[in-house]
Amino acid sequence: MIRVLLADDEPLTRAGIAAVLAADPGFDVVAQAENGRQAVELAIGHRPDVALLDIVMPVLDGIGAAAEIARTVPATGVLMLTTFSADEQIAAALDGGARGFLLKTGDPRELFAGIRAVADGAAYLSPTVAHRVIQQVSGNRLASATRARAAVDTLTPREREVLTLLGAGLPNAEIARRLHVVEGTVKVFVTSILRRLEVANRVQAAIVAHEAGLL
Repeated sequence: MIRVLLADDEPLTRAGIAAVLAADPGFDVVAQAENGRQAVELAIGHRPDVALLDIVMPVLDGIGAAAEIARTVPATGVLMLTTFSADEQIAAALDGGARGFLLKTGDPRELFAGIRAVADGAAYLSPTVAHRVIQQVSGNRLASATRARAAVDTLTPREREVLTLLGAGLPNAEIARRLHVVEGTVKVFVTSILRRLEVANRVQAAIVAHEAGLL
């Protein structure tokens, strides 16, 4: 069962999301917070698998809370939830340690998929947010593609295989199954890939994979 911390300053929103998650026995909402500071304290106390944070909250916003949770409870994956997708907020959240970004207006199936992916150590962006991130990071697309291909060329053939599957949003366990290796081997590959590409996390590596044309 995936243990979830839910943080949103609107009680009705919290209740609605909690009800959606309660419909699936694979999820357990272990704590709920009404602001970012409380979310950090509950994350430290409960050590959930995933912290689902609204991006706009009082006392401490979701971006600040995500950064603190990533620093103090690194085993907890942070998934941002919001009603809009401003480019600067997407970038700030991901740079702060969030592993995924969902829109509240998205399909509930995206909520389930996002939580499962982040709990498995993967990254997850809703299709709308993924498009915005790729556009934002790309800038000059030709130059970005050239840089991405040059970076990917430094990888071994096996690392490129792993990067392709990572870029498709697959968690380590599924990558291991497809490549017929143990999950620990995939983790070693991912660490090497991040180092060689000089990126901070799986989301940034996935962007490189897209820009390099691996997907």
